Amino acid sequence: MKLLPRKKSDESQTRSSRGELAAQLAAPVRRFLATEAGSSGLMLLAVAIALVWANSPWSESYFSLWHTEASVSVGDAELAMDLGHWVNDGLMALFFFVIGLEVRYELSVGSLNDRRRIMIPGLAGVGGMLVPVLFYLLIAPGTEAANGWGIVIGTDTAFLLGALAVVGPRFVTQLRIFLLAITVIDDIVAVTVIGVVYSGSIQLPELIAALLLGAILSSLSRFDVWRAVPYVLIVLVMWYLTLNAGLHASIAGMLGGLLIPAREPSREGVEQATRLFRAFRQSPRADVGRTARKGLQKAVSVNERLQMYLHPWSSYVVVPVFALANAGVDLRDGVLTDALGSALTWAVVVGLVAGKLIGIWGGARLGTRFGLGELPPGVGQGHVLGGAALSGIGFTVSLLIVGLAFDDAPDLLARATVGVLLAAVIATLVGWLAFRLSTMLGGKTDADLPRYLDRLVDPDTDHILGPVDAPLTLVEYGDFECPFCARATGVTKELRNRFGDRFRYVFRHLPLPDVHPHAELAARAAVAADAQGRFWEMHDLLYQHQDEMEFEDTVVYAIDLGLDMEKFLKDLESDWVAERVRRDARSAEASGVQGAPTFFIGNRRHTGPYDAETLARELEQLEYEGSGATPTDP
Repeated sequence: MKLLPRKKSDESQTRSSRGELAAQLAAPVRRFLATEAGSSGLMLLAVAIALVWANSPWSESYFSLWHTEASVSVGDAELAMDLGHWVNDGLMALFFFVIGLEVRYELSVGSLNDRRRIMIPGLAGVGGMLVPVLFYLLIAPGTEAANGWGIVIGTDTAFLLGALAVVGPRFVTQLRIFLLAITVIDDIVAVTVIGVVYSGSIQLPELIAALLLGAILSSLSRFDVWRAVPYVLIVLVMWYLTLNAGLHASIAGMLGGLLIPAREPSREGVEQATRLFRAFRQSPRADVGRTARKGLQKAVSVNERLQMYLHPWSSYVVVPVFALANAGVDLRDGVLTDALGSALTWAVVVGLVAGKLIGIWGGARLGTRFGLGELPPGVGQGHVLGGAALSGIGFTVSLLIVGLAFDDAPDLLARATVGVLLAAVIATLVGWLAFRLSTMLGGKTDADLPRYLDRLVDPDTDHILGPVDAPLTLVEYGDFECPFCARATGVTKELRNRFGDRFRYVFRHLPLPDVHPHAELAARAAVAADAQGRFWEMHDLLYQHQDEMEFEDTVVYAIDLGLDMEKFLKDLESDWVAERVRRDARSAEASGVQGAPTFFIGNRRHTGPYDAETLARELEQLEYEGSGATPTDP
């Protein structure tokens, strides 16, 4: 990628124009899929297809598809399962492997490495599992259906976040982090329950062999094994042994992810990568480039690299395929009527919807009441209530346990599946209602937060586009990996064109690493570019390439901008650059900012839509107020 224009032939220009048009048309789709709502939207589509297919004249093909036998053989060793089991025991092991990686990262260097921050989510998580199980057993006691109590302990993280993005409050960053902490506990317990309660007879030799491989896996980093391949191969063998041991394969996936260490990049590793890259710059040969690439990879933990590669496959392939394979229930011939009149169905619904709501909200309430911890800034009890209701969307884990608990009882399986699907719909509606009532009844909203800039615009330290003494000021707290922030760049350009030299745009950093893992690195890269007077060029490049924000990507952008690479790399890892980003983040919190993007008109926080027309009206209002004139309608 080069910034200097090149001459092209007419033919190449035509191809380029077509490519740009295609990219523009595809960009909204990519942006939608990059959001939580987009990920959960694929699952909803898969559920709809499964239900329509299972209740169509071609329903037999749906069920026969998942009973089709498929095998893998190497020499005399063979593993044969039907497609349904390949999905539930194979693909879902990958799903739980990614969850295990994320949990290990959060416990090591993420939001869960501080005991004070995990206390309230921990209590809420425990309540959100015990109360649903209690409700389930009260409604379906002493029957064969009681074996399905594990169905109500699960929460589908992707569906939860997707629903939160649609029905939740605008500023949901802290609430999202709070709910993610709860689902971490939920996932660990759910997989443990699957392994202990819903597995078959245990074969000790295979189990012992799998545990030994787990010990080897956890020790690889101590021997400086940085390549991902050995870790993946060991996890695959663990999966095979766990399957043969009689345990559900999700155990191997979760355990494998938990045993792969996560760490912050060390200064020594980054400096070594910098030296190797500098050597490649001086001698751009293939062998030197290969060595530099290895150095860049070694600087980042295996855990993070595996997450980066596998998370899209887990979210956009594994879970939708799982939904397609498990959500198809033939509701004809009185099956739906039977399910709606079944205690099992309503035990699942009440356990997930009412049990999660009461358990999570009650656990958080008791914890704060007795001073065991505090809710995150900007998160009120109404928010917790709405989030607790949305946690009743069990789906992925719940459907998996349905299949394990009632594998030999088709009638019970159909009733429980209907209960899970019905609970997802009701939980979403209850969550929406809880958020709306919270606002109507005076619950904590963004209006209760500070409304003015904690730190006024400073031309010596702020990133300012436009005349520094312009009368109209728009301040944005943004995150370079946030798709909504990327869209807002078009708004600010339109405002600059509209107001000209009367307008200045100020960008402040608010990286949200809990949801955007590359945002902090991108912010540091922008500040490092600012040290050489190229902040806005780097700003635009980062927003144009939100899916390419690894360390080596920022290096490429710096090269394209013609920066002094030695200075850029030194600044990128410097304490002053990190402090510059943290300073903006602290200012955001003190100014009542709860998510990105957040705008300030002058020094007053803007609430509501942030389209160009809305912001322009507020800027004009500010201008009229400053001049003492009375605004008139156009």
